[in-house]
Amino acid sequence: MALTTIELAQRLTGVWTALVTPFRGGKFDAAKMAELVERQIEAGVSGLVPCGTTGESPTLSFDEHGPVVETVVKAARGRVPVVAGAGTNSTAEAIDMCRTAKAAGADGVLVVAPYYNRPTQRGLFEHYRAVFEAVDIPVVMYNIPGRTGVNVEPETMGLLRPLGKLAGVKESAGSCDQVGKIFEACGNDFAVLSGDDSMTLPFMSLGAKGVVSVTSNIVPKELVAMVAAYLAGKTVEALEMHRRLFPLMKSLFIETNPGPVKTAMGLMGLCTDELRLPMASMEEDNVVRLRKALQKFGLKV
Repeated sequence: MALTTIELAQRLTGVWTALVTPFRGGKFDAAKMAELVERQIEAGVSGLVPCGTTGESPTLSFDEHGPVVETVVKAARGRVPVVAGAGTNSTAEAIDMCRTAKAAGADGVLVVAPYYNRPTQRGLFEHYRAVFEAVDIPVVMYNIPGRTGVNVEPETMGLLRPLGKLAGVKESAGSCDQVGKIFEACGNDFAVLSGDDSMTLPFMSLGAKGVVSVTSNIVPKELVAMVAAYLAGKTVEALEMHRRLFPLMKSLFIETNPGPVKTAMGLMGLCTDELRLPMASMEEDNVVRLRKALQKFGLKV
């Protein structure tokens, strides 16, 4: 049974993995994706996010989105919720993608703020309201101004929340002040997840409940343990975990995501390191730096 907006909001806690999309010979590798899903669930993640930035959504064709989401939903078998990336810079196309995600069995959709066309706050409000009205599925907003060119202001989120479809936000502006203002505008019970691994603990100190993580593709158990420790009030223990994870987290962003995480997964034998243009293979000196970070963390590569 599909989750309501309130039910999904209550589940937006812990570690949600922003899944890579494995390719083989340029094609989506469904069997490998099912293996990756199983690894994540065994590690104790709270939810899965396919077809996001880390999943190379800009270069997945519209016809591929449905099968990718459906593969993740079937592999998850209801054990954890699936929130599928379904955003683009055309409102009509975003609505179509949300409908596809719902048909594929997703519990919710992750809708990024429209990129490149840089709408005003009124335009952003109308974009999300149109999605809410057209599709009967909970929406998690994805605010990442570094990629979209526009910040969804907390006041705009506050205007959208009463419409009843906004389950929460993946917040990737990198600003603690923004997180504080989000709670001020949306209420202290609003579901906020960090969209940046290294900002997880700072955001949680302000009331966020977890993270949509890139790093958990590599070390899911460690991310789950860190977030669980903080939620259990073991803040010193969580900080120690963060400090150990921090160099690894940063190494996965020495080039544009998902280049480093795909490369790391290739080095670890988890999937191929295939990317789709215009994402290119990493520079060799950066591969060396990445390998050293993985080895320092204790991973065999």
